Amino acid sequence: MSTTTVEEPQLLFQRARVTPRDQASFLLKLGIVLALFAAGTALVLTGSPWGIAPGVVILGALYTHMVELQHQCLHHSAFRKSSRHRAVGLVLGTPLFVSYSHYRVRHLQHHRYLGTDQDSEFFGFDTRQPLTFTVLLRGLFDYGRLAGVAVDCWKSWRGTWQYDGGQISERIRKDSMNEHRFISLVVLAAVGAVFAGYAELVLWLWVAPLLLVAVPMHFLVELPEHIRCDNDTTDVLRNTRSISGSWLSTWYTNGNNLHVEHHAAMTVPINRLHERHDEVKRFAKFVEHSYWEFYGQVLREVLGRGRSGVEIETPARRAR
Repeated sequence: MSTTTVEEPQLLFQRARVTPRDQASFLLKLGIVLALFAAGTALVLTGSPWGIAPGVVILGALYTHMVELQHQCLHHSAFRKSSRHRAVGLVLGTPLFVSYSHYRVRHLQHHRYLGTDQDSEFFGFDTRQPLTFTVLLRGLFDYGRLAGVAVDCWKSWRGTWQYDGGQISERIRKDSMNEHRFISLVVLAAVGAVFAGYAELVLWLWVAPLLLVAVPMHFLVELPEHIRCDNDTTDVLRNTRSISGSWLSTWYTNGNNLHVEHHAAMTVPINRLHERHDEVKRFAKFVEHSYWEFYGQVLREVLGRGRSGVEIETPARRAR
């Protein structure tokens, strides 16, 4: 009597330590961040609309990219010494008002509880809700989160801030409060610059890039991760989406497109996730060729829901 052997991924779930090469890769990414910030700032400082407009776009897109680099720091997969992750991660998240320690504890819970009712992401978009234009617009322009951070900063100065997602250690709570205080000091410094006569610089270097570009772009980067996947299972091959993407989208999202690979082994350095993508294409249920393919499916689903009031089936929703 013959038996059938079920083929399974060989590499996908294997862990890996941060090597000197991995750390060098992340340091190169930080160097590119500095270069892009300098370029965006230089364009804004021209004072010309033809310089300010692209400068605002570059800076806003950069602030979103920096949060994706912060995400790698959350998992301690950027540096060989764990102690470096918090300091670098805090700086990377500040332009978009993201506390490193608060984000980290919430995000690690997301990894632990993905596919269960306890799952809750840091940025608050519920991937299980019906997808409509209203939901998309609310996510694209989620300025309410910024107001929530302001409240967190105020509570941190008073020493009354509490984590709302369960129990955390007193050390993590204090770290989160200190980071919220740091963010508020940066904001106060920007306000001081406004009163000192540098209002236009603050507007074009931070406020406009943040509100007009960074907030909506960050939503678009996060959206594909789990939406319209099988959210009632803990199987990462079914509850998470990967996008093959181009070298540009892989760099810009810092490998966030390879999301099945990341959830399968979250401590693997981001620059090594592509080694596992062939297995994901063979075994995972939701794999798209490009971001354009994914957003096209979302748009068709929203339009179909708007016309008929029911959800239409898209290729991404069918078993592969």
